[in-house]
Amino acid sequence: MDPSAPNNTPASILIIGAGVFGLSTALALTKRAEFAATSITVLDRSPDRGVFPARDASSIDSSRIIRSDYADPAYAALASEAQAHWRQTDPDSLGGEGRYTESGFLLAANAEPLTREDGSQTGMAYAKKSWVNALALTQKEGRPLSSIRGLGAAKYIGVMSGTGAQFADWGYLNQGSGWADAEASMKWFYERVAATDRVTFVNGTAESLETDESLRRVTGARLKDGTTLSADLVIVAAGAWTPTLVDLTSQAVATGQVLGYLNLTEEEQEKLEKIPVLMNISTGLFVIPPRNRVLKVARHAYGYLNPKPLPKPPLGIPRPNVDSSPKFVSQPYTHLDDATLSIPPEGEKALRDGLRKMVPWPELQDRPFSRTRLCWYTDTATGDWIIDYHPYWQGLFVATGGSGHAFKFLPVIGDKIVDTIMGKCPVGFHEMWKWKPGDDVEKSIVTLDGSRGGLPGLVLEDELKKTHN
Repeated sequence: MDPSAPNNTPASILIIGAGVFGLSTALALTKRAEFAATSITVLDRSPDRGVFPARDASSIDSSRIIRSDYADPAYAALASEAQAHWRQTDPDSLGGEGRYTESGFLLAANAEPLTREDGSQTGMAYAKKSWVNALALTQKEGRPLSSIRGLGAAKYIGVMSGTGAQFADWGYLNQGSGWADAEASMKWFYERVAATDRVTFVNGTAESLETDESLRRVTGARLKDGTTLSADLVIVAAGAWTPTLVDLTSQAVATGQVLGYLNLTEEEQEKLEKIPVLMNISTGLFVIPPRNRVLKVARHAYGYLNPKPLPKPPLGIPRPNVDSSPKFVSQPYTHLDDATLSIPPEGEKALRDGLRKMVPWPELQDRPFSRTRLCWYTDTATGDWIIDYHPYWQGLFVATGGSGHAFKFLPVIGDKIVDTIMGKCPVGFHEMWKWKPGDDVEKSIVTLDGSRGGLPGLVLEDELKKTHN
C-alpha cells in the first residue's frame, strides 16, 4: 500500500509479530471495510505450536501498569482512550474476569531539578507534568478531582502508599489508574482475533525480508527454515526483534529490563493486594500489587544492551559502493534461549533496594526472589514509537519502538496503526511516530524522557559475568 495512495488496498498483508502492536493491528484490519477482501497473516517466532505470542514476549507477564499518567498530553489522551476499554469489566470485555484492576497509581519522584545539564527532563519534571495532565483528563472524563491526590512530602507518600514507605519526596496518587494481568489480556485478545476467522497465524521465525530491488519493494519474509511468506504489504511489528529485520540504526535499540518475583504468605497477600501501584520515576523502580501470592518488583531503566552479529544484515537503505549495514545489533536474550538465565547482579541489587524502600517490611527485606526475568524493550531516544512506512522500500511498514510503555494501549493502538497505514496518522502524533533517519551510526540510543533509572550503556554479557557481593 503506497502511503501516497491510501485507497490502493493491498490484496495480502503479512504482520511479523503477534505482540501488542501486531495483534492489535490484525484485529483492527478485520474491522475495516476497506480490507474486507484482504488476506491477513500473522507470523510469530513462538516455538510452541498454536501459542501466540511467544512466551518470552515483553507482553507475556503477570502484570503491566495501566495509566494515563504521562508527561506528554498526547500520550496521556491516547492512554485515557485505552482506559475506557480497560474499565469495561464484564466477562466478555478486555478488563473483565480480573484482567484489569483499578488499584490506583502512586507516581513519585526524588527531590531534584526539573532539567539535567544536557537539557533533558528529570523524573521530577515528568511527575509534575503528568500530574497536570492527570488532573485535566480526570475533569474531562467527569471523575471527581479528589481522585487525584497531591502528595507534597515524603510523609504523605508514606501514608498513601499502603506500606508505610516514604520512598520519594513528591508525588501524587491517581485512583483512576491500575494494572492488568498482561498474559491473560494477551490471551483474551488473541482469541478475539482468531475468532474473526480472517487471520492466519503461522509459527516461524523471520530471518530476513524478501525484496524486489528493481522495484524497491519488500515482497515478503524468509523464515529460518528456508520457506518464504509473500504479501503486498509487510508490517514489521516484532518488538525488540524488529532491529534484526529492519535497520533501525540511530532510531531504536533492544534493551533488557529486570523483573523480580517474590512469593508471599496468604497474610502478606491480603495486606498488599489493596495497595496502589507504587513507582519512583526518578529511579524507574516500581511495585505492582500481588496476585496469587506473588509480588512483582521491576525497574523501568536504560537497560542492558546485547550487541551480537546477525546471520543476515537487517534491511536498510542501499548506498552505492558503501556497506552501511550494522555489524552488530543489540538482540534479545531470554529464558527461551537459556532456561537457567537470571538477571545480572546489578539489576538484582537494584530490585532489592527498590523493594526495601517501597515495601519496608522486615520479613520481606532479604527473602529471595522466586524467579527473575529479563524483559526486552525496543527503545527510542524520545520514548516515541515508530509507526510509519519505510522511506525507501515500498510495501514495508514498521510499527515498533514501544519503549516499555505500549502495553496499556493494546485496545486502541491497532486502530491508530491502521489509520496511519491509510495515510491518516492521528492528530498530534505525526512528528512523534514518523521515520527519523539519522547519520550518526555511532551514537548510542538512550531514552531521555525523564522516566528511566539505572545507568546507560550497560552490556548484558559483561554484567552477567559479575558476581553477587
